[in-house]
Amino acid sequence: MDKLVSEIASLGVPGLIFLFLIAVSGYAGAAAITTALATLGGPFGMIGGVGVLLLLTKISKGITKYGVDELAKSVVKKMIEEGKTQESIIKEVENFPLISSDLKKKLRKFVEGQQ
Repeated sequence: MDKLVSEIASLGVPGLIFLFLIAVSGYAGAAAITTALATLGGPFGMIGGVGVLLLLTKISKGITKYGVDELAKSVVKKMIEEGKTQESIIKEVENFPLISSDLKKKLRKFVEGQQ
């Protein structure tokens, strides 16, 4: 069991998400793994699920290294470089449900400071 816990811990957040999906799948063994990956992959199935886990790994490493605020600011800078207007970025940020009100305020101030 310790070895299994070590393996899951080495995966970090994606490992926990995968473990949770296996637990709630209602299946055991290979069927649970297949169901968990298919759930993560949505319309792209198991292959999509593997891709989502890989993406989550990169994102969680970035958050650990730089912090949420800095990553969010970098994303906003890239959106500005790609030609999005300040108004459209602010609207997207304000309408996104998973961003805390504190981070929304910081990002709004950051966007307004970018000229």
